[in-house]
Amino acid sequence: MNRTLKRIAVACLAMFALLMVNVNIKQAVQAEDLRTDARNTRNFFERYSIERGRITAGGKVIAQSVETDSTNFRFVRQYPDAKLYAHVTGFFSPESASAIEASENDLLDGSSADLLLRRSIDLFTGEPTKGANVELTIDPRAQKAAYDALRASGKRGAVLALDPRNGAIRAMVSLPTYDPTELSGTNKSEVFSRYDELAQDKSQPLLNRAIGQTYPPGSTFKVVTTAAFLEEDSSRGPQTNVDAPQNLPLPNTTISLPNYGGSACGSGRVTLVYALEQSCNTPFGKIGMQVGFDALKEQTEKFGMGTQIGVPMSVAQSDFGADYDDAALAMASIGQRDNRMTPLQMAMIAAGIANDGTVMKPYLVNKITDAKGDTIDEADPEELSEAVSSETAGKLRDMMVSVVANGTANLAQIPGVQVAGKTGTAETSNGQPPHAWFISFAPANDPQVAIAVIVESGAANVGAEATGGHTAAPIAKAVMEAVLNK
Repeated sequence: MNRTLKRIAVACLAMFALLMVNVNIKQAVQAEDLRTDARNTRNFFERYSIERGRITAGGKVIAQSVETDSTNFRFVRQYPDAKLYAHVTGFFSPESASAIEASENDLLDGSSADLLLRRSIDLFTGEPTKGANVELTIDPRAQKAAYDALRASGKRGAVLALDPRNGAIRAMVSLPTYDPTELSGTNKSEVFSRYDELAQDKSQPLLNRAIGQTYPPGSTFKVVTTAAFLEEDSSRGPQTNVDAPQNLPLPNTTISLPNYGGSACGSGRVTLVYALEQSCNTPFGKIGMQVGFDALKEQTEKFGMGTQIGVPMSVAQSDFGADYDDAALAMASIGQRDNRMTPLQMAMIAAGIANDGTVMKPYLVNKITDAKGDTIDEADPEELSEAVSSETAGKLRDMMVSVVANGTANLAQIPGVQVAGKTGTAETSNGQPPHAWFISFAPANDPQVAIAVIVESGAANVGAEATGGHTAAPIAKAVMEAVLNK
Protein backbone atom coordinates (compact mmCIF):
# COMPACT_ATOMS: atom_id res chain seq x y z
CA MET A 1 0.00 0.00 0.00
CA ASN A 2 2.79 2.44 0.91
CA ARG A 3 4.57 1.62 -2.35
CA THR A 4 1.42 2.46 -4.34
CA LEU A 5 0.99 5.76 -2.51
CA LYS A 6 4.61 6.63 -3.18
CA ARG A 7 4.15 5.99 -6.88
CA ILE A 8 1.06 8.20 -6.95
CA ALA A 9 2.87 10.93 -5.04
CA VAL A 10 5.84 10.81 -7.44
CA ALA A 11 3.48 10.92 -10.42
CA CYS A 12 1.70 13.95 -8.96
CA LEU A 13 4.99 15.71 -8.29
CA ALA A 14 6.15 14.99 -11.85
CA MET A 15 2.93 16.41 -13.27
CA PHE A 16 3.25 19.52 -11.12
CA ALA A 17 6.86 19.90 -12.28
CA LEU A 18 5.85 19.56 -15.92
CA LEU A 19 3.05 22.06 -15.36
CA MET A 20 5.48 24.58 -13.87
CA VAL A 21 7.92 24.06 -16.75
CA ASN A 22 5.11 24.60 -19.25
CA VAL A 23 3.92 27.76 -17.49
CA ASN A 24 7.43 29.20 -17.45
CA ILE A 25 7.96 28.38 -21.12
CA LYS A 26 4.68 30.07 -22.02
CA GLN A 27 5.36 33.14 -19.90
CA ALA A 28 9.05 33.58 -20.66
CA VAL A 29 10.16 31.83 -23.82
CA GLN A 30 6.97 32.09 -25.88
CA ALA A 31 5.57 35.30 -24.40
CA GLU A 32 6.57 37.59 -27.26
CA ASP A 33 5.34 35.18 -29.94
CA LEU A 34 1.99 34.86 -28.18
CA ARG A 35 1.74 38.61 -27.68
CA THR A 36 2.33 39.33 -31.36
CA ASP A 37 0.25 36.43 -32.68
CA ALA A 38 -2.32 37.77 -35.14
CA ARG A 39 -4.99 35.67 -33.40
CA ASN A 40 -4.41 37.52 -30.13
CA THR A 41 -7.41 39.83 -30.34
CA ARG A 42 -6.80 41.15 -26.84
CA ASN A 43 -3.49 42.64 -28.02
CA PHE A 44 -5.27 44.04 -31.07
CA PHE A 45 -7.87 45.86 -28.97
CA GLU A 46 -5.30 47.03 -26.41
CA ARG A 47 -3.43 48.72 -29.26
CA TYR A 48 -6.28 51.22 -29.46
CA SER A 49 -7.09 51.48 -25.76
CA ILE A 50 -4.37 54.02 -24.90
CA GLU A 51 -4.27 57.62 -26.06
CA ARG A 52 -1.00 57.78 -28.00
CA GLY A 53 0.95 61.00 -27.72
CA ARG A 54 0.88 63.74 -30.30
CA ILE A 55 3.53 64.28 -32.95
CA THR A 56 4.09 67.98 -33.57
CA ALA A 57 6.23 70.17 -35.82
CA GLY A 58 6.75 73.85 -35.13
CA GLY A 59 3.77 73.84 -32.76
CA LYS A 60 1.56 72.22 -35.41
CA VAL A 61 -0.07 68.85 -34.63
CA ILE A 62 0.69 66.40 -37.44
CA ALA A 63 -0.44 63.18 -35.72
CA GLN A 64 -2.80 62.65 -32.79
CA SER A 65 -5.19 60.17 -31.24
CA VAL A 66 -8.89 61.00 -31.16
CA GLU A 67 -11.55 59.28 -29.03
CA THR A 68 -14.25 57.24 -30.77
CA ASP A 69 -17.71 55.95 -29.82
CA SER A 70 -16.66 52.34 -30.39
CA THR A 71 -16.60 49.96 -27.43
CA ASN A 72 -13.71 47.99 -28.94
CA PHE A 73 -11.51 50.80 -30.26
CA ARG A 74 -11.35 53.73 -27.89
CA PHE A 75 -8.77 55.78 -29.81
CA VAL A 76 -7.81 55.98 -33.47
CA ARG A 77 -4.95 57.85 -35.11
CA GLN A 78 -5.59 61.05 -37.05
CA TYR A 79 -3.15 62.84 -39.38
CA PRO A 80 -3.84 66.49 -40.25
CA ASP A 81 -2.05 67.33 -43.55
CA ALA A 82 -1.52 63.59 -43.91
CA LYS A 83 0.21 63.48 -47.30
CA LEU A 84 2.46 66.43 -46.50
CA TYR A 85 4.03 64.67 -43.50
CA ALA A 86 3.46 61.01 -44.43
CA HIS A 87 7.14 60.01 -44.64
CA VAL A 88 7.88 61.83 -41.39
CA THR A 89 5.05 60.60 -39.15
CA GLY A 90 4.58 57.23 -40.84
CA PHE A 91 1.46 55.20 -40.09
CA PHE A 92 0.08 53.23 -37.12
CA SER A 93 -1.68 50.17 -38.51
CA PRO A 94 -3.39 47.25 -36.70
CA GLU A 95 -0.17 45.21 -36.63
CA SER A 96 2.70 47.52 -37.56
CA ALA A 97 3.93 51.09 -37.76
CA SER A 98 6.50 53.12 -39.69
CA ALA A 99 8.72 56.21 -39.46
CA ILE A 100 8.30 58.19 -36.19
CA GLU A 101 5.23 56.14 -35.23
CA ALA A 102 7.52 53.09 -35.18
CA SER A 103 10.85 54.49 -33.98
CA GLU A 104 9.26 56.36 -31.05
CA ASN A 105 6.48 53.83 -30.40
CA ASP A 106 7.32 53.01 -26.77
CA LEU A 107 7.19 56.71 -25.92
CA LEU A 108 4.07 57.42 -27.94
CA ASP A 109 2.15 54.52 -26.36
CA GLY A 110 3.42 55.26 -22.84
CA SER A 111 5.26 51.96 -22.30
CA SER A 112 8.79 53.42 -22.21
CA ALA A 113 10.82 53.08 -19.02
CA ASP A 114 11.32 56.85 -19.23
CA LEU A 115 7.63 57.23 -18.38
CA LEU A 116 7.67 54.96 -15.32
CA LEU A 117 7.33 57.87 -12.88
CA ARG A 118 4.46 59.36 -14.90
CA ARG A 119 2.66 56.00 -14.98
CA SER A 120 3.16 55.58 -11.23
CA ILE A 121 1.66 58.99 -10.54
CA ASP A 122 -1.27 58.28 -12.87
CA LEU A 123 -1.87 54.95 -11.13
CA PHE A 124 -1.96 56.68 -7.74
CA THR A 125 -4.28 59.48 -8.92
CA GLY A 126 -6.46 57.26 -11.07
CA GLU A 127 -5.57 59.11 -14.28
CA PRO A 128 -5.69 57.03 -17.50
CA THR A 129 -2.33 56.20 -19.07
CA LYS A 130 -1.34 58.50 -21.91
CA GLY A 131 1.62 58.39 -24.25
CA ALA A 132 4.37 60.99 -24.48
CA ASN A 133 4.33 63.76 -27.08
CA VAL A 134 7.07 63.93 -29.72
CA GLU A 135 8.11 67.35 -30.96
CA LEU A 136 10.00 67.28 -34.26
CA THR A 137 12.57 69.67 -35.74
CA ILE A 138 10.54 70.11 -38.95
CA ASP A 139 9.74 73.70 -39.96
CA PRO A 140 6.17 73.60 -41.35
CA ARG A 141 6.89 76.48 -43.74
CA ALA A 142 9.93 74.73 -45.18
CA GLN A 143 8.09 71.41 -45.36
CA LYS A 144 5.17 72.88 -47.31
CA ALA A 145 7.45 74.87 -49.60
CA ALA A 146 9.44 71.74 -50.41
CA TYR A 147 6.30 69.68 -50.97
CA ASP A 148 4.58 72.25 -53.18
CA ALA A 149 7.67 72.98 -55.28
CA LEU A 150 8.56 69.33 -55.82
CA ARG A 151 4.95 68.43 -56.63
CA ALA A 152 4.82 71.27 -59.18
CA SER A 153 7.66 69.59 -61.07
CA GLY A 154 5.36 66.64 -61.75
CA LYS A 155 8.22 64.27 -60.98
CA ARG A 156 9.24 61.83 -58.29
CA GLY A 157 12.00 62.93 -55.96
CA ALA A 158 13.00 64.15 -52.52
CA VAL A 159 14.00 67.25 -50.58
CA LEU A 160 16.04 67.23 -47.37
CA ALA A 161 16.82 70.45 -45.51
CA LEU A 162 19.14 70.73 -42.50
CA ASP A 163 20.17 73.43 -40.10
CA PRO A 164 23.95 73.22 -40.66
CA ARG A 165 24.64 74.70 -37.23
CA ASN A 166 23.16 71.80 -35.25
CA GLY A 167 22.00 69.08 -37.68
CA ALA A 168 18.26 69.60 -37.11
CA ILE A 169 16.17 68.38 -40.06
CA ARG A 170 13.94 71.25 -41.20
CA ALA A 171 12.21 69.54 -44.13
CA MET A 172 11.92 65.95 -45.30
CA VAL A 173 9.73 65.42 -48.36
CA SER A 174 9.43 62.43 -50.66
CA LEU A 175 7.15 62.14 -53.68
CA PRO A 176 4.99 60.38 -54.55
CA THR A 177 3.40 60.25 -51.13
CA TYR A 178 0.43 58.50 -49.52
CA ASP A 179 -2.25 59.06 -46.88
CA PRO A 180 -1.22 57.38 -43.59
CA THR A 181 -4.83 57.60 -42.40
CA GLU A 182 -5.70 54.84 -44.88
CA LEU A 183 -3.18 52.54 -43.19
CA SER A 184 -4.07 53.49 -39.62
CA GLY A 185 -7.68 52.34 -39.41
CA THR A 186 -9.03 49.46 -37.32
CA ASN A 187 -10.48 47.39 -40.17
CA LYS A 188 -7.69 44.93 -40.93
CA SER A 189 -8.97 43.80 -44.30
CA GLU A 190 -9.29 47.37 -45.58
CA VAL A 191 -5.93 48.44 -44.18
CA PHE A 192 -4.04 45.40 -45.47
CA SER A 193 -5.68 45.65 -48.88
CA ARG A 194 -4.68 49.31 -49.19
CA TYR A 195 -1.16 48.58 -48.00
CA ASP A 196 -0.76 45.88 -50.65
CA GLU A 197 -1.90 48.34 -53.33
CA LEU A 198 0.66 50.91 -52.22
CA ALA A 199 3.44 48.33 -51.83
CA GLN A 200 2.87 47.04 -55.36
CA ASP A 201 2.69 50.52 -56.91
CA LYS A 202 5.70 50.91 -59.25
CA SER A 203 6.12 54.54 -58.18
CA GLN A 204 6.86 53.33 -54.59
CA PRO A 205 4.83 55.89 -52.61
CA LEU A 206 5.76 54.16 -49.32
CA LEU A 207 9.49 54.71 -49.95
CA ASN A 208 11.05 57.67 -48.17
CA ARG A 209 13.43 58.73 -50.93
CA ALA A 210 15.07 61.37 -48.70
CA ILE A 211 16.70 58.78 -46.46
CA GLY A 212 15.78 55.37 -47.85
CA GLN A 213 17.05 55.57 -51.44
CA THR A 214 20.52 56.10 -52.90
CA TYR A 215 21.24 57.70 -56.27
CA PRO A 216 24.31 58.52 -58.36
CA PRO A 217 25.06 62.08 -57.15
CA GLY A 218 26.22 63.38 -60.51
CA SER A 219 28.06 66.68 -60.58
CA THR A 220 27.05 67.65 -57.03
CA PHE A 221 29.81 65.24 -56.00
CA LYS A 222 32.39 67.53 -57.61
CA VAL A 223 32.42 69.58 -54.39
CA VAL A 224 33.74 66.48 -52.58
CA THR A 225 36.40 65.94 -55.26
CA THR A 226 37.30 69.61 -54.95
CA ALA A 227 37.49 69.28 -51.16
CA ALA A 228 39.97 66.40 -51.40
CA PHE A 229 42.04 68.40 -53.93
CA LEU A 230 42.17 71.46 -51.67
CA GLU A 231 42.90 69.43 -48.53
CA GLU A 232 45.85 67.77 -50.29
CA ASP A 233 47.63 71.13 -50.69
CA SER A 234 46.59 74.20 -48.70
CA SER A 235 48.20 76.52 -51.27
CA ARG A 236 45.47 75.60 -53.76
CA GLY A 237 42.38 77.74 -54.08
CA PRO A 238 39.64 79.01 -56.41
CA GLN A 239 42.18 80.63 -58.74
CA THR A 240 44.38 77.55 -59.06
CA ASN A 241 44.70 76.57 -62.73
CA VAL A 242 43.72 73.03 -63.70
CA ASP A 243 43.75 71.13 -66.98
CA ALA A 244 40.36 71.10 -68.73
CA PRO A 245 40.59 69.25 -72.04
CA GLN A 246 37.50 68.82 -74.20
CA ASN A 247 37.94 65.05 -73.80
CA LEU A 248 39.93 63.27 -71.09
CA PRO A 249 41.47 59.95 -72.24
CA LEU A 250 40.76 57.24 -69.65
CA PRO A 251 43.81 55.07 -68.85
CA ASN A 252 43.86 51.50 -70.19
CA THR A 253 40.71 52.09 -72.25
CA THR A 254 39.91 53.24 -75.76
CA ILE A 255 37.37 55.81 -74.58
CA SER A 256 37.53 59.36 -73.28
CA LEU A 257 35.52 61.29 -70.71
CA PRO A 258 33.80 64.27 -72.39
CA ASN A 259 32.31 67.38 -70.88
CA TYR A 260 28.52 67.60 -70.85
CA GLY A 261 27.27 67.62 -74.45
CA GLY A 262 30.85 67.33 -75.72
CA SER A 263 31.45 71.03 -75.07
CA ALA A 264 34.78 72.68 -74.41
CA CYS A 265 35.74 73.90 -70.95
CA GLY A 266 37.26 77.29 -71.54
CA SER A 267 40.56 77.25 -73.39
CA GLY A 268 41.63 73.87 -72.04
CA ARG A 269 43.23 75.20 -68.87
CA VAL A 270 40.98 77.06 -66.46
CA THR A 271 40.71 78.17 -62.85
CA LEU A 272 39.22 75.75 -60.38
CA VAL A 273 36.31 78.11 -59.70
CA TYR A 274 35.51 78.35 -63.41
CA ALA A 275 35.52 74.54 -63.71
CA LEU A 276 33.03 74.33 -60.84
CA GLU A 277 30.89 77.20 -62.16
CA GLN A 278 30.52 75.47 -65.54
CA SER A 279 30.56 71.98 -64.02
CA CYS A 280 33.14 70.70 -66.48
CA ASN A 281 33.72 66.96 -66.29
CA THR A 282 37.29 66.62 -67.50
CA PRO A 283 39.05 68.74 -64.84
CA PHE A 284 37.39 66.84 -62.01
CA GLY A 285 37.95 63.47 -63.64
CA LYS A 286 41.65 64.30 -63.83
CA ILE A 287 41.70 65.70 -60.29
CA GLY A 288 40.09 62.49 -59.01
CA MET A 289 42.77 60.35 -60.61
CA GLN A 290 45.42 62.70 -59.21
CA VAL A 291 44.30 62.59 -55.57
CA GLY A 292 43.58 58.84 -55.78
CA PHE A 293 40.91 56.46 -54.56
CA ASP A 294 42.00 56.34 -50.92
CA ALA A 295 41.96 60.13 -50.50
CA LEU A 296 38.58 60.48 -52.18
CA LYS A 297 37.00 57.69 -50.19
CA GLU A 298 38.44 59.13 -46.98
CA GLN A 299 36.98 62.52 -47.90
CA THR A 300 33.50 61.05 -48.36
CA GLU A 301 33.80 59.33 -44.98
CA LYS A 302 34.77 62.62 -43.37
CA PHE A 303 31.49 64.03 -44.66
CA GLY A 304 29.65 61.18 -42.91
CA MET A 305 29.46 58.47 -45.56
CA GLY A 306 29.87 55.00 -44.07
CA THR A 307 28.53 56.05 -40.67
CA GLN A 308 25.39 54.26 -39.52
CA ILE A 309 22.92 57.05 -38.84
CA GLY A 310 19.48 56.97 -37.26
CA VAL A 311 17.44 60.19 -37.36
CA PRO A 312 15.88 58.20 -35.54
CA MET A 313 14.62 56.24 -38.60
CA SER A 314 17.37 54.21 -40.20
CA VAL A 315 19.11 55.70 -43.24
CA ALA A 316 20.18 53.81 -46.36
CA GLN A 317 23.95 53.42 -46.64
CA SER A 318 25.65 55.76 -49.09
CA ASP A 319 28.59 54.20 -50.92
CA PHE A 320 31.48 55.65 -52.90
CA GLY A 321 32.21 52.24 -54.42
CA ALA A 322 34.96 49.62 -54.41
CA ASP A 323 38.64 50.31 -55.13
CA TYR A 324 38.54 51.66 -58.68
CA ASP A 325 41.14 51.65 -61.43
CA ASP A 326 41.96 55.14 -62.74
CA ALA A 327 39.38 55.06 -65.53
CA ALA A 328 36.55 54.14 -63.17
CA LEU A 329 37.87 56.58 -60.54
CA ALA A 330 37.59 59.43 -63.03
CA MET A 331 33.91 58.58 -63.49
CA ALA A 332 33.29 58.23 -59.74
CA SER A 333 34.94 61.63 -59.22
CA ILE A 334 32.15 63.29 -61.19
CA GLY A 335 29.43 61.36 -59.33
CA GLN A 336 28.88 58.44 -61.67
CA ARG A 337 29.97 54.77 -61.79
CA ASP A 338 29.08 52.98 -58.48
CA ASN A 339 29.04 56.23 -56.50
CA ARG A 340 25.63 56.43 -54.76
CA MET A 341 24.34 58.86 -52.15
CA THR A 342 21.11 59.54 -50.27
CA PRO A 343 19.68 63.07 -50.38
CA LEU A 344 20.42 63.23 -46.65
CA GLN A 345 24.10 62.48 -47.27
CA MET A 346 24.31 65.19 -49.94
CA ALA A 347 22.61 67.65 -47.59
CA MET A 348 25.20 66.75 -44.95
CA ILE A 349 27.97 67.57 -47.43
CA ALA A 350 26.46 70.99 -48.11
CA ALA A 351 25.91 71.53 -44.37
CA GLY A 352 29.50 70.57 -43.53
CA ILE A 353 30.86 73.17 -45.94
CA ALA A 354 28.41 75.74 -44.60
CA ASN A 355 29.43 75.02 -41.01
CA ASP A 356 33.14 75.80 -41.47
CA GLY A 357 33.96 72.17 -42.23
CA THR A 358 32.16 70.57 -39.29
CA VAL A 359 29.39 68.07 -40.01
CA MET A 360 26.73 67.85 -37.31
CA LYS A 361 24.82 64.62 -36.71
CA PRO A 362 21.35 64.96 -38.30
CA TYR A 363 18.32 64.47 -36.07
CA LEU A 364 14.54 64.75 -36.35
CA VAL A 365 13.27 64.62 -32.75
CA ASN A 366 13.65 67.89 -30.88
CA LYS A 367 11.90 67.16 -27.58
CA ILE A 368 9.86 64.52 -25.74
CA THR A 369 7.28 65.64 -23.18
CA ASP A 370 4.83 63.66 -21.07
CA ALA A 371 1.07 64.15 -21.11
CA LYS A 372 1.39 66.98 -18.55
CA GLY A 373 3.98 68.83 -20.64
CA ASP A 374 7.02 67.97 -18.54
CA THR A 375 10.20 67.44 -20.56
CA ILE A 376 11.45 63.85 -20.62
CA ASP A 377 14.22 64.24 -23.16
CA GLU A 378 15.59 66.98 -25.37
CA ALA A 379 17.89 67.00 -28.38
CA ASP A 380 21.57 67.60 -27.69
CA PRO A 381 23.28 68.51 -30.99
CA GLU A 382 26.32 66.37 -31.61
CA GLU A 383 29.34 66.86 -33.85
CA LEU A 384 29.68 63.96 -36.28
CA SER A 385 32.97 64.72 -38.01
CA GLU A 386 35.46 67.34 -39.12
CA ALA A 387 35.13 67.05 -42.89
CA VAL A 388 37.56 69.76 -44.00
CA SER A 389 39.53 72.58 -42.44
CA SER A 390 37.86 75.92 -41.91
CA GLU A 391 40.15 77.35 -44.58
CA THR A 392 39.08 74.74 -47.14
CA ALA A 393 35.42 75.23 -46.22
CA GLY A 394 35.80 78.96 -46.91
CA LYS A 395 37.27 78.29 -50.35
CA LEU A 396 34.50 75.85 -51.19
CA ARG A 397 31.89 78.32 -49.97
CA ASP A 398 33.26 81.06 -52.22
CA MET A 399 33.28 78.78 -55.25
CA MET A 400 29.73 77.54 -54.59
CA VAL A 401 28.57 81.17 -54.28
CA SER A 402 30.13 81.78 -57.68
CA VAL A 403 28.25 78.78 -59.13
CA VAL A 404 24.96 80.48 -58.19
CA ALA A 405 26.06 84.00 -59.11
CA ASN A 406 27.89 83.23 -62.36
CA GLY A 407 27.40 79.58 -63.25
CA THR A 408 24.82 76.85 -63.72
CA ALA A 409 22.66 77.62 -60.67
CA ASN A 410 21.44 81.16 -61.40
CA LEU A 411 17.81 80.12 -60.81
CA ALA A 412 18.65 79.64 -57.12
CA GLN A 413 19.44 83.33 -56.66
CA ILE A 414 17.49 85.13 -53.93
CA PRO A 415 17.48 88.95 -53.96
CA GLY A 416 19.45 90.31 -51.03
CA VAL A 417 20.73 86.85 -50.01
CA GLN A 418 24.03 85.27 -50.99
CA VAL A 419 23.33 81.65 -51.94
CA ALA A 420 25.94 78.89 -52.34
CA GLY A 421 25.13 75.85 -54.45
CA LYS A 422 26.08 73.15 -56.92
CA THR A 423 23.99 71.61 -59.68
CA GLY A 424 24.16 68.01 -60.79
CA THR A 425 22.95 65.78 -63.59
CA ALA A 426 23.19 62.07 -62.88
CA GLU A 427 23.00 59.59 -65.74
CA THR A 428 20.80 56.54 -65.15
CA SER A 429 21.28 52.99 -66.36
CA ASN A 430 17.66 52.24 -67.20
CA GLY A 431 17.33 54.38 -70.30
CA GLN A 432 15.39 57.08 -68.45
CA PRO A 433 16.34 60.79 -68.57
CA PRO A 434 19.06 61.80 -66.08
CA HIS A 435 18.24 62.76 -62.51
CA ALA A 436 18.44 66.45 -61.60
CA TRP A 437 20.31 67.37 -58.39
CA PHE A 438 20.99 70.55 -56.48
CA ILE A 439 22.72 71.11 -53.15
CA SER A 440 22.92 74.52 -51.52
CA PHE A 441 23.03 76.61 -48.37
CA ALA A 442 22.11 80.17 -47.41
CA PRO A 443 22.89 82.83 -46.43
CA ALA A 444 26.44 81.99 -47.47
CA ASN A 445 27.98 84.31 -44.87
CA ASP A 446 25.71 83.08 -42.03
CA PRO A 447 24.21 79.73 -43.10
CA GLN A 448 20.85 78.83 -41.60
CA VAL A 449 19.75 76.10 -43.98
CA ALA A 450 21.48 73.49 -46.16
CA ILE A 451 19.47 71.59 -48.76
CA ALA A 452 19.68 68.64 -51.13
CA VAL A 453 17.09 68.20 -53.88
CA ILE A 454 16.79 65.32 -56.32
CA VAL A 455 14.23 65.15 -59.09
CA GLU A 456 14.14 61.68 -60.59
CA SER A 457 14.53 61.72 -64.38
CA GLY A 458 14.02 65.46 -64.07
CA ALA A 459 16.89 66.71 -66.21
CA ALA A 460 15.81 69.15 -68.89
CA ASN A 461 17.53 69.35 -72.26
CA VAL A 462 18.58 72.97 -71.96
CA GLY A 463 22.34 72.93 -72.29
CA ALA A 464 25.45 72.03 -70.38
CA GLU A 465 24.71 71.27 -66.71
CA ALA A 466 21.74 73.63 -66.71
CA THR A 467 19.51 70.62 -66.18
CA GLY A 468 19.89 70.38 -62.41
CA GLY A 469 19.90 74.15 -62.26
CA HIS A 470 16.62 74.46 -64.16
CA THR A 471 14.70 71.68 -62.41
CA ALA A 472 16.09 71.22 -58.90
CA ALA A 473 17.52 74.65 -58.04
CA PRO A 474 14.14 76.47 -58.01
CA ILE A 475 12.84 73.88 -55.54
CA ALA A 476 15.75 74.56 -53.20
CA LYS A 477 15.20 78.29 -53.63
CA ALA A 478 11.59 77.96 -52.49
CA VAL A 479 12.68 76.11 -49.34
CA MET A 480 15.45 78.60 -48.57
CA GLU A 481 13.02 81.50 -48.94
CA ALA A 482 10.56 79.76 -46.58
CA VAL A 483 13.24 79.24 -43.93
CA LEU A 484 14.60 82.76 -44.31
CA ASN A 485 11.03 84.11 -44.54
CA LYS A 486 11.78 86.03 -47.74
